[in-house]
Amino acid sequence: MLWLAIVLFLAFTIAMLRGGRLINLGDIELNSWWLLPASLGLQLGTRWLPDETWAETVGVVMVLASFVLLMILVTLNRTKPGMWIVGIGVLMNFTVIAINVGMPVLAGAAEVASGFTVEEPDIFGSFKHVLLDETSRLTFFADVIPLRLVGIGEVISLGDIFLALGLGVFLEHELRRPRRWFKHGARAQPGSATLPD
Repeated sequence: MLWLAIVLFLAFTIAMLRGGRLINLGDIELNSWWLLPASLGLQLGTRWLPDETWAETVGVVMVLASFVLLMILVTLNRTKPGMWIVGIGVLMNFTVIAINVGMPVLAGAAEVASGFTVEEPDIFGSFKHVLLDETSRLTFFADVIPLRLVGIGEVISLGDIFLALGLGVFLEHELRRPRRWFKHGARAQPGSATLPD
């Protein structure tokens, strides 16, 4: 995702300019972190569903389930900086997808993002996206914001913006945290300063 890549790059840059350390990436702790790859796996898994009528329902359910896992992950890590912003973004996207049985995509925004005229977005085979029309609801949460940079374009939603900004805040904070020399749960070994028995 172009927007997410831009935000994370800016977060890295700002953190480095403010004294952050890349080595801190190894110290990042997320409760139930495995929910993140599980969520991504569900969304990627929709690409292998067969071209059958029943697959449409299964695909949408898988996409919604992936957002549920993300909301659980955010809830479990809600005390970490930026997570409440991520939670707002996830909830926005989940809500509009659930109500419209897919994320509505504005054809005009897709045209701006792609750089050439399109009659409707290319969403063939996508269980996550549907064409935005007069029947779409909560369209201010839909994919209606065109983004184009160095020949690469995409259409994002307000939820995507919150999600990316929240991740940026979280990453920037984690990179600037003081280095922890003693890991959580580590047991110190006695040294020369230890009093004799």
